[in-house]
Amino acid sequence: MRSDRNEFMSTTTVEPPVPAPKPVFQKETTAGNYFVSNYPPFAFWKKEAIPDFLASLDQPPRPGVPLGLYTHIPFCRKRCHFCYFRVYTDKDAGAIRGYLDAVLKEFAVYAAKPFIGGRKPKFVYFGGGTPSYLSPDQLKFLTDGMKALLPWDEVEEVTFEAEPGTLTDHKLQAIRDLGVTRLSLGIEHFDDHILEINGRAHRSKEIARAYAFAREIGFPQINIDLIAGMVEETEDKWKEAVAKAVALQPDSVTIYQMEVPYNTGIFKQMKAEGKLVAPVADWETKRRWVDYAFGEFEKVGYTMTSTTTVVKDPAKVKFVYREGLFSGADIMSVGVASFGHLNGMHYQNQHDFDPYVEAVNAGQLPVYRALTPTWEEHYIREFMLQLKLGSVSAEKFTRKFGKDPREQFAKPLQRLKDWGFLTNGGDRIGVTREGLLQIDRLLHEFFKPEHETGRYA
Repeated sequence: MRSDRNEFMSTTTVEPPVPAPKPVFQKETTAGNYFVSNYPPFAFWKKEAIPDFLASLDQPPRPGVPLGLYTHIPFCRKRCHFCYFRVYTDKDAGAIRGYLDAVLKEFAVYAAKPFIGGRKPKFVYFGGGTPSYLSPDQLKFLTDGMKALLPWDEVEEVTFEAEPGTLTDHKLQAIRDLGVTRLSLGIEHFDDHILEINGRAHRSKEIARAYAFAREIGFPQINIDLIAGMVEETEDKWKEAVAKAVALQPDSVTIYQMEVPYNTGIFKQMKAEGKLVAPVADWETKRRWVDYAFGEFEKVGYTMTSTTTVVKDPAKVKFVYREGLFSGADIMSVGVASFGHLNGMHYQNQHDFDPYVEAVNAGQLPVYRALTPTWEEHYIREFMLQLKLGSVSAEKFTRKFGKDPREQFAKPLQRLKDWGFLTNGGDRIGVTREGLLQIDRLLHEFFKPEHETGRYA
């Protein structure tokens, strides 16, 4: 019987598996969060997890895990129509000083915890809002206080986001003197009409002046941000913007594709007018424009190092904050609505200004919601975020997590391969150029089923 069965099996034709057809993705830009920046999605973080987060701070730090600091500065001259961050344009000097006092009180509470106290941060990031909205004296007060609580003598990178119109020569020198190593200029575009209609506060003349002086005083790295697909963007205007960006020869360039989250001015206008499609370029056009920009930079020697970034000299230009964020570093985030990751747990602070300040002044950590990811969710998070860099080492992941991602994600990886978005590379699980330009929607293939429903944020 056994020999007959083997003979029968040997003569049976086994059809190879049929490759999965490439999906038809949505072309129009509609409302909602497109970009994947964390996992599980923020919508799944809950107040009920706050006690576990607070208890985790009483534990000793995990060996070999670096610490980074993120400070949210929520003040702006003007709210951009596409902005979805927590920002304020109506705070006077007294309110700003009260906020900075609260931030330093929050720092002090963390610094007194066993998990944080005595550690020295590897990287520091000032985001917003507009950190450069603060005066030189306010910046010195804030950073002196931070350094007194958690010294910066082992910091490898200090990143500072800036809006060109807030930068004077005096303020730029003050920012450099604070120890900032990477100045990130939120240029977004060079066309004054596009800047105006999208709600940006600065104009092209302010870009030129701020950039020239920043170069003159010698920031180690200057990054500029651009956004593809803004309201009333055209093919010709985008190409002009790219040409002007190339002419500046920045150390790195970050190019985002315009998204329209629900809490933006653009969505409010869409809702009032009963429109479902946003008045910005469609996704296919935005991807093409980003690809064009990357290609123009590559012609003059730049290298694409992530789904959003090109750098002039990869051996010199590093993104230590991004590396930490993508690889599970402890990130102590302070300030209103800021997101952090400590001792394997996600957390977010109070969403609004007054509740944040009131909680801190009452001697409490102002945590609004938190989440303890499972082992699998940690695995998914790091794998997805690192795919944004273009490739992932299967061997490195196996050493860290004890399981090979080619086994853990066999089905979604096969789908991406069938669709033509993965490269063949043995240990390296690589993403094609076409795949990188739309990586955020491809990452949903790795989501657990329960996280595919509802809003991301």
